[in-house]
Amino acid sequence: MSAPATKTFGKSTRTVPSASEKAQKWYPAEDEAKPRKVRKSLRAWAPRQSLQPGTILILLAGRFRGKRVVLLKNLDQGVLLVTGPFKINGVPLRRVNSRYVIATSQKVDLTGIDSAKVEEIAQPKYFTAEKAQQKAGEEAFFKQGEKPEKKAVTSSRAADQKAIDKALIANIKKVEYLASYLASSFSLRKGDKPHEMKW
Repeated sequence: MSAPATKTFGKSTRTVPSASEKAQKWYPAEDEAKPRKVRKSLRAWAPRQSLQPGTILILLAGRFRGKRVVLLKNLDQGVLLVTGPFKINGVPLRRVNSRYVIATSQKVDLTGIDSAKVEEIAQPKYFTAEKAQQKAGEEAFFKQGEKPEKKAVTSSRAADQKAIDKALIANIKKVEYLASYLASSFSLRKGDKPHEMKW
């Protein structure tokens, strides 16, 4: 590798870079892949202070958006286990993302609910759906435009729902107007200012 040379041009002198230091005439067609930054560890999720078991939440997204539900348990990584109860507003036991809920100041007493049953429902395998076998051939081709068949609710799921809701509904009925509050849907009207509302 040759060292840069010093040349004199008239009264001024300047350093001229060597051939190896000069800019390339041609550049590679594809960019060089840069190594990705790998996040070393997941931060432990800490629920918001308002997300305590028994708190009534308003769902902001999904099939049941606008419905009021009761929080049963905080699960891992920002997931919450909630129920309607189903008999009051039609929301079954389900998991929701904590980012898509508004916690209200109203709470429901959870005494009498079987904690072992809640722990069993909180397991990830409880909500994993069985994969349907795909039909191949002519049958599948002709059934493409048809509406999919409704999934039947298993008897164990229905029994779990009734077991949780029975104790919960008994506690809800003790508080006046709480059942009708849970049954009503939340919506904003023209002129409403959500940032000024007291939840």
